[in-house]
Amino acid sequence: MKEIVIDKNQESKRLDSFLKAYLSEATGSFIYKMLRKKNITLNDKKADGKEKLKVGDSIKIYFSDETFDKFVGKKNSPVNEKKSSSYEKLSVEIVYEDDNVIFVNKPAGLLSQKADKDDISLNDWLIYYLLNKGSVTQESLLTYKPSICNRLDRNTSGLVICAKSLSGAREMNQMLKDRTLDKFYRTLVSGRITDSIRLKGYLYKDEAKNKVFIKENDPKDDRYSYIETEYKPLKYYEKSDLTMLEVKLITGKPHQIRAHLSSIGHPLIGDIKYGGKKYNGINYQLLHSYRIHFPDNMSGELEYLSGREFIAKLPSVFEGI
Repeated sequence: MKEIVIDKNQESKRLDSFLKAYLSEATGSFIYKMLRKKNITLNDKKADGKEKLKVGDSIKIYFSDETFDKFVGKKNSPVNEKKSSSYEKLSVEIVYEDDNVIFVNKPAGLLSQKADKDDISLNDWLIYYLLNKGSVTQESLLTYKPSICNRLDRNTSGLVICAKSLSGAREMNQMLKDRTLDKFYRTLVSGRITDSIRLKGYLYKDEAKNKVFIKENDPKDDRYSYIETEYKPLKYYEKSDLTMLEVKLITGKPHQIRAHLSSIGHPLIGDIKYGGKKYNGINYQLLHSYRIHFPDNMSGELEYLSGREFIAKLPSVFEGI
C-alpha cells in the first residue's frame, strides 16, 4: 500500500487529474476502475475522482510494488542523470529565494526551456538545484514541477522568475499576464540617444525565420500585435558611439526590444539579426534583464513582496565597453 498526503502544491486539483499525473503510465479507464473497486481510496473512503483535494487529504493506493512501479513509470525523472555534471558547472546566480519563488540571473547562452530533449536549460537546472537542496523530491515532482515563469532568449542574460510552489506560479504568472510587475532591461545600442521615449507599434513574428517585423501604424492585420517599449539613456560612450539604455517592457512580445530599437535606427550591439554589428568580439545581442519591481499593496500569499525590487548584476562584458 502506498499513501500520499496532499500538500499545498496539489490543493484544489481534482482527484482524477492528480492520479493521472501521478500514475502517468496508467490509462484513465484503469484509474476509474481502481477507484470503483476501492483499490484507490480518498481519506479511507470510496471516491469517484471528481473530488477537489484539500491539504492533508490521504490517498491510499493498494497496488503491489511491481504494479505501482509499472504505472508510475521511470520516464518521469525530470533531469537526466548523465547531465548532472553539466548542471553543476552552470554559473547561475541566485538573486532571491523563499518557499514560493526563486529569482535567478541567467547567463547568456543558456536556454530558458529546452527545444530538444538533449538540451541543457535553466528550467531543468532549477529542478536539479531544488532536488539537491531537498526542496523537492522525485515523488513530489510527479504531480507538481517548479518552473520558470518568464522566458529570455538564449543569448539574453539576467533575471528570470521561477516558481517553487503552485501558489507562487499562479501569482507570478497572473502578474506577468496583467503587466503589474515592472521589468527593466539594460542594453547598449549604436548611436547617440539623448531623450527618454515611449515607442508604440505593431509586431509580427515570422516563425519560419524566427524573426519579427514591426510597423509603426496599425496594418489592420490580425497577425500583428500591439507593442509598447519605453527607454531612457543612461550613458553615452563618445569614442565608440554607443548609448547605454534602460528599457522598460510595457508589453512583452518575442524580440520586442531588439526589433523596436532597430526600427528607429539604434540596433543592439552584436544583434546581427536586427542590423547590429559585432563589437569587441560580441556577436549576440547584448541585452540584460536587469531589475524587476513589484507593485505596492499586493495581497494574497506573496504580499510580502509588495514594493520590493530585485536586481541582477550586469555581466562583465558590459564593463569592457
